[in-house]
Amino acid sequence: MAEGLGRAAVGSTAGRDAGATVGLEELYRRHAPEARRLAYLVTGDHAAADDIAQDAFVKLAGRLVGLRSPEAARAYLRKIVVTTAVSRARSRQRENARVEAYARGDRPAPQDDTGTNGSSTDGPLWEALLRLPPRTRAAIVLRHWLDLSEQRTAELLGCGVGTVKSLVSRGLATLREEVGHV
Repeated sequence: MAEGLGRAAVGSTAGRDAGATVGLEELYRRHAPEARRLAYLVTGDHAAADDIAQDAFVKLAGRLVGLRSPEAARAYLRKIVVTTAVSRARSRQRENARVEAYARGDRPAPQDDTGTNGSSTDGPLWEALLRLPPRTRAAIVLRHWLDLSEQRTAELLGCGVGTVKSLVSRGLATLREEVGHV
């Protein structure tokens, strides 16, 4: 962790109890493994999950002083991880579309060579989960792996509860079609 980042603290704004502050280093120790697991479940790629978790803590560091409590930091971190993972997946999809278009002769080759995810799979359910659109996959992971409420999942995804229900329902239906009983 960069020097100085560990000095930022939750709850250090004026008028709050200085003894109740928690530094970024402590938050990192507490929540980095969970952030990596969540990012991995959304992306299916260990390297991307590590990058996403690190990026999430960098983004969190900039907002730490304004957060109410360490628990607020955890919830905000989850939101950052999901948003970053979905954004990266969409970028990867666009890049793959450009590569396919180039292969067909439609467009010039992309400038950077980001590659594809080199993740390993653990069976047909995992493979089917990875084929789901990133936002659908994120909704399923948040609802069924983290066991979050529909309301909390909606907050993290930045959408309505109805959208979460729809994403999860369609995603599970797709998984059932591809794998069987889910």
